[in-house]
Amino acid sequence: MPVYLYWGEDDFAIAQAVEKLQHEVLDPNWLQFNYHQLSGDRPEMTIEGLNQVMTPVFGLGDRLVWLVDTNLCQQKPNADILDELERTLKVIPQSSHLLLTTSKKPDGRLNTTKLLSKYAVVKDFSLIPPWKTDLIAAQVRQVAQTKKLKLTPGAIELLTESVGNNTRQLWNELEKLKIYWGDNQQPLDTNTVAQLVLCNTQNSLQLAAAIRDGKTDEALGLVTDLINRNEPALKIVATLVGQFRTWTIVKLMQQSGIRDEKAIATAAGINNPQRLYFINQELKNTNSQQLLATLPILLELEYSLKTGGVALTVLQTKIIELCLIR
Repeated sequence: MPVYLYWGEDDFAIAQAVEKLQHEVLDPNWLQFNYHQLSGDRPEMTIEGLNQVMTPVFGLGDRLVWLVDTNLCQQKPNADILDELERTLKVIPQSSHLLLTTSKKPDGRLNTTKLLSKYAVVKDFSLIPPWKTDLIAAQVRQVAQTKKLKLTPGAIELLTESVGNNTRQLWNELEKLKIYWGDNQQPLDTNTVAQLVLCNTQNSLQLAAAIRDGKTDEALGLVTDLINRNEPALKIVATLVGQFRTWTIVKLMQQSGIRDEKAIATAAGINNPQRLYFINQELKNTNSQQLLATLPILLELEYSLKTGGVALTVLQTKIIELCLIR
């Protein structure tokens, strides 16, 4: 099928998928004739893209038209675009390929989304939720295998904690580790990872601990350091949400009388039930009401950032508010 819709917040994974598609369908010697990258959020460019994809291939290879940041699946287009889309999708030649990419989830209620779902290969490139450490660990193993790099279980766990759901950083860190490890056939160990890998997620977890314990000055220092090191504000919030979610589930289940550690770990998204011992130590002086009260504030923080708030200012304000919860 010559139509593709790639969506999701994982821009690095989308970029890799786009590069793979380009490599599969285009002849590098005929790129200037058969490859077109257009701004998909402009109606006239969408029409231009639909016209280009119907143009016969020139020379060797196939034709690829890429509509970047399309909004066809987020807002209702005018009637002309919808009509042109409906006419074009069903008759695109097999030698032409139409690619649409967007960071936002398609709105299934729109006719354009329904139309694209009928004719396109739709791929979801959403980021793995930071609390689903088992899926992140699986991604670490998969990328390490791609790079032919062996890792000990401890190294996989440390990379999972250090990199989180940042696909770009994972690839970069594993590339660095591969170069350092060279032709060594032994699995790369925890100590080497600890020495070479930047651990932003760990600092975000330290931030969560400082907020939980009401250490305002420490929390403000940690968040300022993270922002100064270009850690995305929404990623910081995602890690905080994941950590407080885990703590809340563990605390509530234990208070309800559940003692099955495996059941608690599964519900809380904890890959290794043995971690519950350490979590219990962390929560020794924390009550469930305090944990529950943090979640609405974290959602307010996420909303403020997504609607254009100044990252450091918004984070600092809400972190002070969170530290005062008791």
